[in-house]
Amino acid sequence: MDNLFFVASKLLWGLLSPVNLLVWILLLATLLLWLNYVKAARRLLTLLTLLAITLMAYPVSDWLLYPLETRFEKPASLPDNIDGIIVLGGAENLKLSVGWQAAQMGEGGERILASAKLSRDYPDLPIIYTGGSNLVQMPALDEDGQVSQILLSQAGIKTSQVLMENRARNTHENFVMIKPMLPDPEGRYLLVTSAFHMPRSVGVARKQGIDVIPYPVDYRSARPEQRYWDFDLFSHLSVLEVAWHEWIGLSAYFATGKSAAWFPAPRSQARDE
Repeated sequence: MDNLFFVASKLLWGLLSPVNLLVWILLLATLLLWLNYVKAARRLLTLLTLLAITLMAYPVSDWLLYPLETRFEKPASLPDNIDGIIVLGGAENLKLSVGWQAAQMGEGGERILASAKLSRDYPDLPIIYTGGSNLVQMPALDEDGQVSQILLSQAGIKTSQVLMENRARNTHENFVMIKPMLPDPEGRYLLVTSAFHMPRSVGVARKQGIDVIPYPVDYRSARPEQRYWDFDLFSHLSVLEVAWHEWIGLSAYFATGKSAAWFPAPRSQARDE
């Protein structure tokens, strides 16, 4: 069932990715033109033009990403009593790393940098790092986790401090696979992942009965006072891809029982709701 969910999620994203959707609309409009449905084609092309201009001119995608990134905040001070630090993979670019035979960091590199800082704050606690290849056609990339180990080591984390899990392909599998590895199943753990990904990660952790303290990093949306007209289509689409993917992920995980809530909230807020 997990394999089916993984493959289906990749196929659906190929259809629902914002960039791909724009291409699908363009293809459909072209097909309608060839079939002589000029009025329908004109409407689709008008829609496509309005979408493209809006996305190019203003960072509307920040409206979708910002609520995700502000759902959880870092602790005001680091907690004294925790049993380890869980770090979700995604900072490494496995495809390029294996292809060029050199460990390459991706957009989520702050996950590793934050882990390095926390490893110095908690030198006696384990860093539980989880993540494998999420590519359907290249599932065996870096099966022994060497790329992640190299990047963690380069950041200054001692190998002896790292507990490595390198088979998980998505957030659900991250927590399912590290659960037996936790030093104390009933303990508390700092959770390091990108801020936009924190709500879904917390929802899965709670579903698995793992007590986590969110430590969000890797922010990608501009705060409201920093948004302006800049006509940067590529940048805006990059943010939209991340935001749209995450909202779909939240919905899919809740619908399939993999998350404890559709939009998980901090503990006090969750009780109030």
